[in-house]
Amino acid sequence: MRPNDIAIVGYSEIKNVVKSGQSNFDLSGAAFSKLMESTGLEPSKIDGLAVTMPLTETNAFYANYMCDALGLSPTWLLLSALGGCSASGGVARAVSAIREGQCEIAVVLSSDNPTSRPRVPTGGYKSEYENSVGVQGPSGFFGLLLSRYIAQYEFIPEALGKLAIAQRDHAIMNENAVEKLRIPLTMKDYLDSRMISDPLRLFDCVMRCDGANAMLMMSTEKARKMGFKKFVHPVAYAERSNHLGHTMQPDITETGFADAGPRALKQAGMTPKDIRIFAPYDDFTVALMLKLEQIGFTERGKGCRYIMETDFSHKGTLPLNTSGGQISAGQPGLAGGGLNMVEAVRQLMGEAGERQVENAKNAMVTGIGGIPYGRNWSISNVTILEPGK
Repeated sequence: MRPNDIAIVGYSEIKNVVKSGQSNFDLSGAAFSKLMESTGLEPSKIDGLAVTMPLTETNAFYANYMCDALGLSPTWLLLSALGGCSASGGVARAVSAIREGQCEIAVVLSSDNPTSRPRVPTGGYKSEYENSVGVQGPSGFFGLLLSRYIAQYEFIPEALGKLAIAQRDHAIMNENAVEKLRIPLTMKDYLDSRMISDPLRLFDCVMRCDGANAMLMMSTEKARKMGFKKFVHPVAYAERSNHLGHTMQPDITETGFADAGPRALKQAGMTPKDIRIFAPYDDFTVALMLKLEQIGFTERGKGCRYIMETDFSHKGTLPLNTSGGQISAGQPGLAGGGLNMVEAVRQLMGEAGERQVENAKNAMVTGIGGIPYGRNWSISNVTILEPGK
């Protein structure tokens, strides 16, 4: 990416709610209307749209129907089916579309309603292995992942508890978080919570909800001409799908972040020590620990020690998911990837209120797209953002 020529100039997010009873078109419409209101734009100005494919939709024409629902007639349209990588992948692809002249003003829109329409298939093409009896979906897959990690490396249960508590403290300050999650969490609460998929505890896991979010993008030059005052620039992006896919029995603790993380940092001319805000996709706490190791914040197998020594609060050395992330704000299905991205944009624009990070000079956002049984997750992506000047 060439830095600073493309900008995110606006964002919106609606409150995460369990069993909203709304369709994805309803949720998307609310986030889109909020974005238009906050930026002062008319929908007729939007000529680019990237839509996240929700968990609860299987229609190949979903993006087309979204255009109709929102009254849009874009010259560039993308249905992003990268799972939890879809929102950040949509931002990266919108950068290219704007730069290449396929559109001028793009919206990256994500919504999902898994608690109102719980039709969520999981697995892969090898059904005899991918849908093994008793695994019971993502929590089972991540439980196996953590079990393998424990067999290989030093493990401190309190380390994952510390991640959950840091994010819960942030969610308490986030009015868009699921209300049920906006209560304090202690280490005793964490350690005493029931096992969901041994060794994963209740507070290692996300609570699904319904929600939506959106971001507005255009060239920095056009943004200035239109009178926008705040910009956030995507300055680096890297993606890896089916990491170690050529290997029949890969180490499931090895993920695409070992590749995508260093590549994104190299594009941005940074090291992990330069990252000010960390906004990783966080469906399970073990995913956070693995990313810290494989992106390069610490060594392999040293994640627990690093976590115990690091302050992840919004006032700390590496603020972590300052909205509460999906673990404590709620996971609106595959729109969760946009939730973390929107919070990073909010922070870099200096609009995070009481949880605002001091000297918010950059943010790293990550996404995860699926986790098949017996392999590491399917897609890993890393975006680095910087505020405009």
